[in-house]
Amino acid sequence: MNDKELLARDVITGQRGRAVATVDGEVRILFELKKVEATVTFEKQDIRTVGNLGTQSKVVGYKGAGTMTKYYVSSWDRKLAITYMKTGVVAFFTLLVENDDKSSSVGKQTTVLYDCSFDSTVLAKMDVDNQALEEDSPFTFGKAEILNEFVEPVF
Repeated sequence: MNDKELLARDVITGQRGRAVATVDGEVRILFELKKVEATVTFEKQDIRTVGNLGTQSKVVGYKGAGTMTKYYVSSWDRKLAITYMKTGVVAFFTLLVENDDKSSSVGKQTTVLYDCSFDSTVLAKMDVDNQALEEDSPFTFGKAEILNEFVEPVF
């Protein structure tokens, strides 16, 4: 019999934590961030072998991609886009995302995404039917690491 069960207090609250972007040595807290999600997708190749009627899959690479949903109150990513438009130089950034819900016994997790760049950026926006303007900013990244890991909950 398994006496272990996840307690509700150990579920991580989405509001607890922070996200920080570093561009060319400039560190910026993303106070306008509403949501961020980064995913790694494994690229696979189908492999058929003699003696096996099934098709197997071999991982041959990966792609890191994500989306930030932000309140439309900052110009930092717009400035990055305009700099590229003027100079042809893409600004890559590092994104640190920290989940830190002090009420949970699992501790905090700190994930760093490297070589991030936006896929698209909203340059201007108005919407008379929306009281709180938001924007989605898709991005890609090249590498990632976890600096702090969640621990097993206290049972």
